[in-house]
Amino acid sequence: MIKAILFDLDGTLINTNRLIIETFQHVFRTHLSIEVPNEELSKYFGEPLAYTMERYHPENPEFLVKAYQEHNIKIHDQLAEIFEGVEDGIKGLKNYGLKVGIVTSKIRSVANRGLKLFDLYGLMDVIITPEDTEKHKPDREPILKACELLGVDPKEAMMVGDSHNDILSGKNAGCETCLVKYTGVPIEQVIKYNPDYLIDSIVDIINIVKEKVGA
Repeated sequence: MIKAILFDLDGTLINTNRLIIETFQHVFRTHLSIEVPNEELSKYFGEPLAYTMERYHPENPEFLVKAYQEHNIKIHDQLAEIFEGVEDGIKGLKNYGLKVGIVTSKIRSVANRGLKLFDLYGLMDVIITPEDTEKHKPDREPILKACELLGVDPKEAMMVGDSHNDILSGKNAGCETCLVKYTGVPIEQVIKYNPDYLIDSIVDIINIVKEKVGA
């Protein structure tokens, strides 16, 4: 029986695809004088920012991370958008008696900013960010931490996301997994990791849960 739904943030609840791409491009043009194809950058959606920056500047990825965070926060509120069905879906899940939470690779200050921007912060029962664990998605540790704080067994949770990191993290923790079809990552790259469910909208999760309990 599913008792908790854990969500990735970027690309799952909040549409930050344009925000992320434009921030990366600004940083790479300004500090490395390079142009990176958008299709290449989209492959790294969902992984910790430091991992991505190390690919392009292994000598000092921390410098690029700081530059990214500074520019991202400047343009965040202008470019971030909430996906259709998110608020109704989350409220519906909570009304059905489920716990909901966030497991994101985004640092806490920016994750909270996005959640508050769209009035989602107060709906969350737990928020796990990179500051909370030593290992990060696709490792299972962030999900295990969320389940521990929620008081549920990982087998009673579902991880919902838009990237292979979300699906792998959920599978590694023993959760059911769910992929949003509107992912900004090439969907064929994620489907090959065999998520348990594919959805068009967060609202669809309500029907999945009801079917599982025969409601």
